[in-house]
Amino acid sequence: MKYFFLSYFFIALMVVGLAGTRGSKSTQPPLEIFPDMDQQAKVKYQAASGFFADGIGSRLPVANTVPMGFEVPGKPAADGAKPAVFGFSNGLDFYSTGRSKEDHDFYGDGFPAELELDAALLERGQQRFGIYCAVCHGASGNGKGITSKYGILTAFNFQQPGATDPANATAYRPTGAIFDTITNGKGLMGPYGGVIPVRDRWAIIAYIRTLQAAGKEAGVQ
Repeated sequence: MKYFFLSYFFIALMVVGLAGTRGSKSTQPPLEIFPDMDQQAKVKYQAASGFFADGIGSRLPVANTVPMGFEVPGKPAADGAKPAVFGFSNGLDFYSTGRSKEDHDFYGDGFPAELELDAALLERGQQRFGIYCAVCHGASGNGKGITSKYGILTAFNFQQPGATDPANATAYRPTGAIFDTITNGKGLMGPYGGVIPVRDRWAIIAYIRTLQAAGKEAGVQ
């Protein structure tokens, strides 16, 4: 019997604790059981800061640095270079957007003329693929990365699309469509345009094409 009263007491205490103070007003800050990083030691945009001598929180970029998501052009602007920012440039060129030059509503295919498809580009693509892509899409591009074994993907029996998976009916897509997915994200995949420069995105795509070619060759054998 005593356990019944103890259980009743704790349940009543929980109800009062969770709902008993709803609607009340106080000058004290609220009690945050799960703060969810609401309060952070950071300088917000256009806010003052006593840390700097001028009292201004917003700072100019460090001299001679390139912000993440930007790309240093291979030639000067006087020669027609268009520095890309987060996947877009001041023009609608195929290199910066993955869109067709003739009709920007459609994705282009192949690789832009600004790139030289050599061993160095493929090596760079392999390196970047291993850093950003393999954790989900698998080292071989079969969609069975380490994240497929944990979390929501496992709970709902989801699998990331694999570029070399024969069962994936949408395995082949134009290079421009892959570029757009890397830049802006798609489905459960978030955008990587802010952390992967434009040239590296094309390098990753070039490496994906080699994985696809190797998969077809293995299938023939």
